[in-house]
Order: sequence, then structure tokens, then C-alpha cells
Amino acid sequence: MSANNIIKAYAAQAPNSKLAAYEYDGGPLGRNEVEITVDYCGICHSDLSMLNNEWGMSSYPLVAGHEVVGRINAVGDGVSHLTKGQVVGLGWHAGYCQVCSSCGSGDQNLCAKAEGTIVGRHGGFADKVRAKASSVVPLPEGMDAKTASPLFCGGITVFNPLVQFEVKPTDKVAVIGIGGLGHIALQFLRAWGCQVTAFTSSEAKANEAKNLGAHYCLNSRSSSEIEQAAGRFDFIISTVNVKLDWDLYLSTLKPKGRLHFVGATLEPLDLNVFSLIMAQRSVSGSPVGSPATIAKMLEFAVQHDIKPVVEMFKFEQINEAIAHVASGKARYRVVLER
Repeated sequence: MSANNIIKAYAAQAPNSKLAAYEYDGGPLGRNEVEITVDYCGICHSDLSMLNNEWGMSSYPLVAGHEVVGRINAVGDGVSHLTKGQVVGLGWHAGYCQVCSSCGSGDQNLCAKAEGTIVGRHGGFADKVRAKASSVVPLPEGMDAKTASPLFCGGITVFNPLVQFEVKPTDKVAVIGIGGLGHIALQFLRAWGCQVTAFTSSEAKANEAKNLGAHYCLNSRSSSEIEQAAGRFDFIISTVNVKLDWDLYLSTLKPKGRLHFVGATLEPLDLNVFSLIMAQRSVSGSPVGSPATIAKMLEFAVQHDIKPVVEMFKFEQINEAIAHVASGKARYRVVLER
């Protein structure tokens, strides 16, 4: 083992286990890779799903963490656009094939061979993390590194649909679920120029939602309130991972409106197809965005002073921080710091 290649991390040895200190040899740095000294790392619900093997694709020991902000400390021989000392971010993807049609058209996030930062490799719950340079995005001047890390997964997940589906400033847009994803979506949509409605089951979150950018709030547990919104919205973003009455939400869309999923609800969608056909409505989903879209999002966030609302924990408090995310009580993103 080379001392320079030793990475100190926190790993799970099995599903539902506590994380413990773990060291591994990163080996020689790849020609097209960079190594990042991790200053901040967000904790996302996807990290919890991977740690507990909820998606059936985890391998152990598992070092999670895919919302990384830090400084480049080494660059491979083939990297020319990034330099040592640069402050950068790394999200869900740590590399792309760069030869498929998706990569060639700028949709690297749809690459079938994209490398997950925490799928089959070790992520950012560590002092250092490695990734292909093509997946690493520099922070723009003026961005607060302390609050930026959740943008690299939670933020881009809700920003990407605005670009992909050409959401207009004149659109009326609703967000289902005001949590780690939804609270960022409200800020983006308000700055985008949309009329913004928040669907939330929490009375306490209603006032917070308005402070974050919502013009209106509707109780997602009240069928009568939702029914009164029939035909109102051009676009709805669902950030929740639970089963809801999706036909009821479809009814709140205008003709040609779209119900878009970014929250990974695992149960099948029960939909009345006539609600789609008669009003030419659409249902869709999307993952994170391409590096170019991430860069665009970061610039937009700086221009409009958009920041995730974060709670900070030290890396040594990682198990406490994970438990806080799992409890559902985080307001709204949890970030580990040195």
C-alpha cells in the first residue's frame, strides 16, 4: 500500500449496520480521474437506500456519500480542464462512457454505462474521493461551499425538469412534498418566475413553504382542497416516495399538463388512463442532470441567492446524522463537515 493512496472513510459492513471507520487503498490515480479532498458531504435518502440495500444493488463494505464539495488535490495526466486547489462538486455520477448517443448529445446523466459514485465504488463519506474528471463540476465564484453540496443531487434532481420540459415563467407549478427536494424546488421555481403552489401534509411546513417561495399551500391530506384545484396547474413535481391518490393529482392539471416524478416511490402508479387521454396530459420522471445542466443550475443559484437549508454535523457524528435523516425531522438537508 502507498501511504498517499490510503483513503480514510466511514463504511457500512452490512445492511442496517452502523458506519465504522474504514481504510482502503485507492491505488494509482486514473489518467482521466481527479482526487477530491472532501470538505462537505450531504446525506441524501438515496444514501440510506444504498446503505440498507433497499434497491438490491449495494455491495459491502459500502462507503456512501454522493453530494460532495471539496478541493482537488490530484489530477490525472489526461485531465486539462481542472486544476489542483479548485473547489468542485461531485454528485450521483462519477463517470460516463462518453461514446454512447446520450453522452454525445449532452445527456450524460442518461448514459446506460454511467458510473454511480456509490454504486460499485466508494463515495464521499471519507477524507478523499475519486471520480472521472468529466463528472466533476467547479463551483462558480460567489457560491457558499458550506451549503452547496445538496445541490449536486437534491438540487439538480428538481432543477433538471425545468430545463428538460421547458417550464415557462408564466406556468403555474405545484410541488408535492416539502422536504429535502421540495424545499429547493420551491426556491428554483419562484426565481424561475412561476406561480408556485406547495402540497404539504404538515401545517408547520406550510408557513416555511411560503418563506421558501410558495405563493400558495394546499393540504395534501385534504381531498376537498385538492379537488378545488381542478385544472389549475401546468406542471406538478412529485418529490415524495409514498403512494398517493395520483388520479386526484392528475385532475389538478390543465390540458397538456404534466405530472413529473423525481421522488422514488416504489409502489406502482394507479392511474385512470382516460384522465390522460381526454386532456392530453403526461406522466414522466427524470434522474439527476448532466454536468452542463449542473453547471447551469449552480450559476442560477448564485444569481438568485438560492441555498439549501442545511443542518451541519461533523464527520465523526455520521451515525447521529444518518439517524436524523432517517427520522424525517431534518430541516431540510443534512451536511457533514470537517
